Amino acid sequence: MEEAGVGAATVSRRESISPVKGESLLLGPGGEQRSCGGLRKRKDPSPLRWGPRRGRAYLSAVPSRCPTPASATMSHQTPLGTSVPHASCLDLWREKNDQLVRQAKVAQDSGLSLRRQQLAQDALEGFRGLLHSLRGLPAAVPVLPLELSVTCNFITLRASLAQGFTEDQAQDIQQCLERVLETQKQLGPRLECGLRGLWDSVLHYSTLLLEVLPALHHLAGLQAAVWLSTDCLGDLTFLLQTLNGNQSEASENLLLLLKTWSPPAEESDAPLTLQDARGLRDILLTASAYRQGLQELITGSLPRALSSLQEAASGLCPRPVLVQVYTALGTCLRKMGNPQRALLYLAAALKGGATCGPPLLEASRLYRQLGNTAAELESLELLVEALNVTHSFEAPQLLIEVELLLPRPHPASPLHCGTQSQAKYLLASRCLQVGRAEDAAEHYLDLLALVLDGSESKFFPPPSPPGPCMPEVFLEAAVALIQAGRAQDALTVCEELLSRTSSLLPKMPQLREDARKGTKESPHCPSWVSATYLLQGQAWVQLGAPKGAISEFSRCLELLFRTTPKNEEQGPASNGEKGCISDVALQQLRAAALISRGLQWVAIGQDTKALQDFLLSVQMCPGNQDASFHLLQTLRRMDRRDEATALWWRLKAQTELPQENAAWSLPLYLETYLDWIHSPDRETLLEEFQTSLPEARDL
Repeated sequence: MEEAGVGAATVSRRESISPVKGESLLLGPGGEQRSCGGLRKRKDPSPLRWGPRRGRAYLSAVPSRCPTPASATMSHQTPLGTSVPHASCLDLWREKNDQLVRQAKVAQDSGLSLRRQQLAQDALEGFRGLLHSLRGLPAAVPVLPLELSVTCNFITLRASLAQGFTEDQAQDIQQCLERVLETQKQLGPRLECGLRGLWDSVLHYSTLLLEVLPALHHLAGLQAAVWLSTDCLGDLTFLLQTLNGNQSEASENLLLLLKTWSPPAEESDAPLTLQDARGLRDILLTASAYRQGLQELITGSLPRALSSLQEAASGLCPRPVLVQVYTALGTCLRKMGNPQRALLYLAAALKGGATCGPPLLEASRLYRQLGNTAAELESLELLVEALNVTHSFEAPQLLIEVELLLPRPHPASPLHCGTQSQAKYLLASRCLQVGRAEDAAEHYLDLLALVLDGSESKFFPPPSPPGPCMPEVFLEAAVALIQAGRAQDALTVCEELLSRTSSLLPKMPQLREDARKGTKESPHCPSWVSATYLLQGQAWVQLGAPKGAISEFSRCLELLFRTTPKNEEQGPASNGEKGCISDVALQQLRAAALISRGLQWVAIGQDTKALQDFLLSVQMCPGNQDASFHLLQTLRRMDRRDEATALWWRLKAQTELPQENAAWSLPLYLETYLDWIHSPDRETLLEEFQTSLPEARDL
């Protein structure tokens, strides 16, 4: 009943009062009209006014139709005989905004995380309720500065607590812009233009609304933050051009536009804000410079990247962001051929905070480029340790910070240091490549334990592409163990791999049937299993069991000769076929198995069988000179002089040709294995043949 009466009074009030243009009218205690700009007497006072009625004071109609926060409502319920408050709803709402801002700052300074979170959440809900109350009124110019300021505080605090922007923030901004246009009676079809069109219209009329301009620039700063964080750079450029008043012929350089943007200063009596427009502008400038520099670094525009990153380093950079900027500067200078300056920036990054993974990874790359293997491996060891430590991060400020505007590092980014298992893989593989077999074996075993015991849910390729799949990591581990003289441990790793991959292969009769029919076998490439048999054979060689080795090499070859290479017309392998081996690698793997079995035939005195394997390996992989040299030695040992002489001439001609760099790369485990069967001194062998063959000497 009471609510119905108030509603009727509201209708009556709206009909009997014609508000002055640009003012929101509220009743004062004496029946006068109160506006934001001052008081003036009513000529026809409404019966709904402050006055005694049945011993109590009651509210006028206008404040009743504006929902207010609980504190504001209670302040109007004043018993008879007490002093009547002279503050209007607008004053109360402003006081509430300032109180919430101070509460948020108290929360920021609180050292207790639970109290901080509770205070900040209460302040957020307070801003939400206050904003709801303000939007309950028709849009009016005198109320707009407060409404825009409350909206900016609400968006700022919400984005800070969520550590990011959501669609709701964009809707809040759009509603504010619509409210501004309502005051100018210019809404209508503008709604169809989207946010960009709304901003164009609002900023066009902002010259008529000078009292709203500071809050409007503050809202524009938040819109710029939203668009920057979501990579809407075209919209952001348009907004900055419009703010600068030179939309038609302005530069499209974001950094220049941000430097040119000069938000108007807020009045001393303006509502309190968590973060002003100028502070937002500085944050946007730093974030834009960093994002632009990182993108230019990835695309190879190194001089421009260096300039942008130095701009970011000179801005408002929190410590975690400064570590990233210094790391990116180190990467840029390394690629520009200035390693000493790069080291200085990386050293500064390591001193800048607890997040030292990216600078350590970049330091390892730099030391590798300089040829300092010891320092490179030490950096990788420190990287593994750093990723194993759980850092206690500082609570973020309850403001829009640079971190909120930066994208997550892409795996191709130089700032992506990966997980602990990826760092451990980099360390293990580098030890294997530089010949530190014992260290490599230990690191590979640690890596397998880390992945297999569930410490990390899934192993992904390391940050430097292309990375191996998990079966290849097993194979590299087995190679490292064999090279370190731990053949029995290598067999254990191979057995573990076979137990995990055997289900991927069809049964051998099915393979034979598929080969006979010419159909394609299982989509899972059996090269992993073939390579496992190859390494098991080498382990038996090290254990002094040539017959066991020959058996494993034969199993490897049987599977390899039934493996169909990936056809070029099939395109790149999908995720399920990631382990499929290339044609070149498949040829090298077959040659390695044939050479290895041939060497074991030689070891047990079966030169005829060895000759067959060496001949077949030359036919399967003509570019593999190791097979040709082993064949030459076998022909010489069997006293087949004519064939040996012809082969000698061919090999001598090949060695005199300029060597071209291979345009293909092999898996690390296969590269290491091929080094084991490499002929140690080819030049000496050719010279020996030249002295032992009279016909060659005469020619």
